[in-house]
Order: sequence, then C-alpha cells, then structure tokens
Amino acid sequence: MRPAFERWTKAGKSIAIFSSGSVQAQRNLFANTTAGDLSSFVTGYFDTTTGPKREFESYRTIASALHRGPHEILFISDVAAELDAARAAGMRTALCVRGPESPDNSLTAHPRIRSFAEVA
Repeated sequence: MRPAFERWTKAGKSIAIFSSGSVQAQRNLFANTTAGDLSSFVTGYFDTTTGPKREFESYRTIASALHRGPHEILFISDVAAELDAARAAGMRTALCVRGPESPDNSLTAHPRIRSFAEVA
C-alpha cells in the first residue's frame, strides 16, 4: 500500500477514504498499518455520516467536499453496489478483487484490479 500511496502523492493525486468505520477508526487504522504510519498520505476521511455507501448522493457529497468534479475521482471498492452508486454520481470506478470473486461481483461491468500497483 505504501508504494502506491507514495506514487499517487508524487503524481499530485489526493487520497481519501470512505468507510463504514468511523472517521476516528479510519485515522487510527492508517496511522498504525503494517507498512507504518500512512496517515500523512490521506487528505480526507468520510464515514456513513456523509451518507449511505450505496447511494449516489453520498459520492456527490464527497466530491464536493474534496473540491473535485466527480469525473476526476477514481473510487475503488470490493463491493459492486458501492461502485454502482459512485458511478451513478459520475465517478470512475474499479472493483478491487481480493481472492475469489463473490457471486455478487462476478457480473459487474466495473474494471477490475487485484492490487493498488495496477492503479496509475
């Protein structure tokens, strides 16, 4: 994860997190990873106080908070329904496949990645 975060930051990209876990839990997680403290790479944290993860309005709210057009944002998730909502908001999407694909994700049309190394 660290090499991807470093590469994206050097390329001028911002990294934000949208998780079901609280913002504080996210901050704690990224400050204490096996790759060290990654919190300095993260410019925004969003939790479900922003809105449900399966509703497009939540992703529009995030884009606005980041001062970006939705089309400028790549949203990565391992849940197809979240990607559908992000795409409906105008974001680019990628399905992160970790291990065998779940039946829910096998029919999705979202581009697939297996590693952050695949993301420019």
